[in-house]
Amino acid sequence: MNRLLQASLLAFTLAAAPAFATKDDAKGYAIVNGKAIPKVRADALIAGQMAQGQPDSEGLRNAVKEELIRREVLAQEAQKKGIDKKPEVQGQLDLARQGVLVGAYLNDYVRTHPVTDEAIKKEYEVIKKALGDKEYKARHVLVENEASALAIIEKLGKGEKFDDLAKQSKDPGSKDRGGDLGWSNPASYVKPFAEALLKLEKGKYTTVPVKSDFGWHVILLEDTRELKAPVLDEVKPQLMQRLQQQVVEKHIMELRSKAKVE
Repeated sequence: MNRLLQASLLAFTLAAAPAFATKDDAKGYAIVNGKAIPKVRADALIAGQMAQGQPDSEGLRNAVKEELIRREVLAQEAQKKGIDKKPEVQGQLDLARQGVLVGAYLNDYVRTHPVTDEAIKKEYEVIKKALGDKEYKARHVLVENEASALAIIEKLGKGEKFDDLAKQSKDPGSKDRGGDLGWSNPASYVKPFAEALLKLEKGKYTTVPVKSDFGWHVILLEDTRELKAPVLDEVKPQLMQRLQQQVVEKHIMELRSKAKVE
């Protein structure tokens, strides 16, 4: 529990204290050396823990109170030494407070601009169409230049095994597996690679080197199978998050374009 509390406290600083007070805050959640800790700090931490799945309980509230007391003790000591007056510390406090405000604003914007079920369904259909109806099991050898790729193709023509030649690949993720890329959709590859893969017959390899931003590829298509796309309900949370991020990014860009920057 303490680790969770400490993680939450990293995102919550004394600079993020509320600009208003309630009756409970006047009384103080706890008083340390005569200074009251605002109750809203405890509320914020408890809400953060509950959002992570921690149930509200007396144990949680006691742990929050103890953590806030320790934090207040340390903060008071820092202030006694004048650490809060240091420019670099003031900058960090300003950034932390600004981060809290930005996060709260964007959360509120998402709440007031919800993603509709219609938008989620539309996004699902777009992605489903882009994925197509097949998956491909491929291998490749990636080398620095065309000459090296041509040499590999020549060796394949003479009967050398693709798995052995793949040891020359500069792709660390597949070279030790015989160049195996596993099952994937062409949309997950860079365009030149995907286009070459789609033209291959099962069991065949590219007889002309394929150039991409990563280098030169020799590609082998081992097999294909029908792609079974997940149903909408299975991916709805991910699609909602994706669309929310797009909404937020668009809003940020709109505000940025209107801002007067000198």
